[in-house]
Amino acid sequence: MSPALDERDRIRAAMDRILEGKPQHSNGALTIVALAAEAQVPRNALTQRHLDLKNDFYDEVRARGAMPDNEKRLRRQVTKLKEMRAEDAKELKQLRSDVEALVGALHQSQVENRQLRRQIASPDPRVRSLPMQPRPEHPFGNAE
Repeated sequence: MSPALDERDRIRAAMDRILEGKPQHSNGALTIVALAAEAQVPRNALTQRHLDLKNDFYDEVRARGAMPDNEKRLRRQVTKLKEMRAEDAKELKQLRSDVEALVGALHQSQVENRQLRRQIASPDPRVRSLPMQPRPEHPFGNAE
């Protein structure tokens, strides 16, 4: 028997054992990695040389009403990513709202600052500028 035929026979036998729930050389997961381990062949034997057997395995898994483990994992990951995206969208909405509020507050303070500067510069100011106070020493040295 040629090595390729022997490899195909081992893969078919491994498929049967995994699908029957009686793995001998793997954890029995419904994945190509487990199938390769069960057949005692390199993984690339299924992903490069025997694509038909890989597809047959996944078709049989689906036909039995099961979902391959890698598909379950990917579905969980998609769900998690959708949740993260929703949280990010909520945070982005809040940040945009905060930016608008901060821009408004900055604009208001600039307007008030201009008004105060004009009042101080007028001949009879109603506002007086106070002399600058020396900054107290910071207990841990210069905080700047």
